[in-house]
Amino acid sequence: MDELELLKKDWQKQEQQLPKLSYDQIYKMIWKKSSSIVKWIFYISIMEFAFWIVLAFLPIKSEVRNGDGAKLILFTEWAIQIISLLVILFFIYKFYQNYKKISVTDSSRDLMKKIIKTRKTVMQYVWFNVGLFATSIIVLLVEILIYDPPVELTEKVSSASSGILAWLLIGVFFAVAIAFFGVLFWLFYRVLYGILLKRLNQNYRELKKLEV
Repeated sequence: MDELELLKKDWQKQEQQLPKLSYDQIYKMIWKKSSSIVKWIFYISIMEFAFWIVLAFLPIKSEVRNGDGAKLILFTEWAIQIISLLVILFFIYKFYQNYKKISVTDSSRDLMKKIIKTRKTVMQYVWFNVGLFATSIIVLLVEILIYDPPVELTEKVSSASSGILAWLLIGVFFAVAIAFFGVLFWLFYRVLYGILLKRLNQNYRELKKLEV
């Protein structure tokens, strides 16, 4: 027990020697970290937009198809690309706004609100990209099934006792495949932005302690 008391006294002496941080000093530290995180979210979204731009304009050769169906699918592909780029630009603007607003925050309550808003914007962005990915895969599958169906697939459908049931099973298989790859795509974005959001959430909790 004497040794324990000595340890306690020694720890108390060390605590007295440690510098005491004021409310303003702690707030400024959290504010700087939060501002830096939001800035990186903005930078990553710009790099991602540049990646999709390069991907969209790569000279990929494809077989030219005629007919109303081919034109409709081609129009849908271009529409998805244009809409996706416009929406990503919108989110980049939102991320920039969040960064600028968080840089001029003058109270911990305002900073907490802007952290919540940034988290919400990032999650909306992630779910938009997951939905866009699923839509793109569906369009691609429809194009393959209409214009270039696998030989094995057509043989199985023609040899099946019920063509409707066969196509129904194929639809279920594709739905499961889309869901599986959609989850993988979602996990990719969770890793990409999740680390930054985790640090932002930690800053939010620290600010909440200051307000108590």
